[in-house]
Amino acid sequence: MTGSATRQRWLALYVLCAGVLMIVLDTTIVNVALPSIREDLRFTETSLVWVVNAYMLTFGGFLLLGGRLGDLFGHRRLFLLGITLFTLASLACGAAGSQPMLIGARAVQGIAGAIVSAVALSLIMDLFTAPADRAKAMGIYGFVCAAGGSVGVLLGGVLTSVLNWHWIFLVNLPIGIAVCGCCRALLPEDRSTAAGGRLDIAGSATVTSALMLAVYAIVNGNGAGWTSVQTIGLLAVTSLLLALFLGIEAQVRAPLMPLGLFKLRNVATANAIGILWAAAMFAWFFIAALYLQRVLGYTAMQVGLAFLPANLIMAAFSVGLSAKVVMRFGIRLPLATGLLLAAAGLALFARAPASGTFALDVLPAMVLLGLGAGLAFNPLLLAAMSDVAPRDSGLASGVVNTSFMMGGAIGLAVLASLADASTSTALRSGLAPAAAQAAGYHVAFAVGAAFALAASILGATLIRTGVKARERRRGTALERS
Repeated sequence: MTGSATRQRWLALYVLCAGVLMIVLDTTIVNVALPSIREDLRFTETSLVWVVNAYMLTFGGFLLLGGRLGDLFGHRRLFLLGITLFTLASLACGAAGSQPMLIGARAVQGIAGAIVSAVALSLIMDLFTAPADRAKAMGIYGFVCAAGGSVGVLLGGVLTSVLNWHWIFLVNLPIGIAVCGCCRALLPEDRSTAAGGRLDIAGSATVTSALMLAVYAIVNGNGAGWTSVQTIGLLAVTSLLLALFLGIEAQVRAPLMPLGLFKLRNVATANAIGILWAAAMFAWFFIAALYLQRVLGYTAMQVGLAFLPANLIMAAFSVGLSAKVVMRFGIRLPLATGLLLAAAGLALFARAPASGTFALDVLPAMVLLGLGAGLAFNPLLLAAMSDVAPRDSGLASGVVNTSFMMGGAIGLAVLASLADASTSTALRSGLAPAAAQAAGYHVAFAVGAAFALAASILGATLIRTGVKARERRRGTALERS
């Protein structure tokens, strides 16, 4: 390959990552601006949550469908469509002067974000086929996914303070336009990866409905009550739809998600780890941000800066360290070690006192979590994609992103519920408010550490150290049997 072609591939990677970063940022950048949005558009406390939930609902629901559409109609084409739609929806959000307009535009952002997230990983796998280059590229992609959330908090705080909440959405316009233009110039035209394939309409409708209902039940579980008729009813309907989906996939000639995908051990294990790891990551990011703000009294900008050491460590891994570690040790050891370090970091947060200091109670945990995420993300993504035939790479990408999304949503709901219950108990026992909140967060951090530890054990015991060439070519594993 010529030097010009090599340079073009890496430039294409950076453009893809810029598009993905825009999606990741929008999962958190809005949180800091919620008070301003509520005051400006006269939201109630109850209706305000839909500024966040509308995005999560459609994002979680359309990941699998977005991945399969990419396989059928071209990853490049779907990426450009997703970025364009996301940019237009961002313009609508930034110009919103009413509650329905903002919530509707956020829902469209979620659909577009799901499409971009589902096909971006496939495009990277297509661009980089050599093991060393692929490992480095996946490290950069993993850094964007891992660090984007905390960058969103910092950027949201800056834009809301200096300008106003509209700019947390309008900032996407120049980025989206630039990404679209650069992608057209840098990404090669789509090669048919699922020629002659058909879209599984019945499977798409059932699984998309099931995922959206599941996200709705989870994000409203704390408010409605986990034992309420609403929550139990929605989860029951979700279970029925998922059972119907599995039945459809076992019968149709062109399934949305060939069930043979999960016969591949690394794929199945990586998705199970992804669920646990996402739950632990949400414990780190969201609960740690709450601890820093509500207990230690940090501002939004200070919270973002507190995450900076972890981001810098992850950046160091993404620009080459991660690839060298994977090429030297394979995927199993770095994955298990990284998750173990993350569990240790969360365990340190689980003892952070109400009168904690940054140097003693925050920095050591952030360093361990940065090391853990830097080590673990690359091998986890490689494991999730390595056994899959090229024609199904969009599907595999959609599945692993769905695992992250659902694991994060479930984990956050469970951890927030545990933290609230523990804080209420501590308040009734006579503890001061700050100490009671810290006690509640300690429980959430401890459970998050348990999630990361369980994921580490799965990685150490079940991930295969190498993928045989014949398994890479195993298109039959995904065929109907």
